[in-house]
Amino acid sequence: MQALLDTNAFLFWTTNDLKLSSAARNLISNRQNEIFFSIVSAWEIVIKAQISKLSLPDSPEIYIPSRVSYYGFTPLEITMKDVLQIWHLETHHNDPFDRLLIAQAIVNNLPIITADSKFYLYDVTVIW
Repeated sequence: MQALLDTNAFLFWTTNDLKLSSAARNLISNRQNEIFFSIVSAWEIVIKAQISKLSLPDSPEIYIPSRVSYYGFTPLEITMKDVLQIWHLETHHNDPFDRLLIAQAIVNNLPIITADSKFYLYDVTVIW
């Protein structure tokens, strides 16, 4: 199975946070699954760390690539098609990072692993 990590799921996983649901934990831990980590999440983490809304044990330039590599996540680049898909989204969610993750899930036909209940308002499969 393939799935896309939302930023919150990535952070819960990499910090072993108990907020991560058992369904999400089982999916991510199964090495037969391909778990995608979007560049959108890297961007969000960098910005939140820079404005002190997020504390990491290392700088984002060390933390993010080391965790993506260690856990075997597949990086997912941002494409023009991803960005243009946002035009078709209802405005249930105002967070630009989440809107782009939703668009990527739609364009790439990927379920998304997220704790964010607003994702259920879109035409994406949510795993939590």
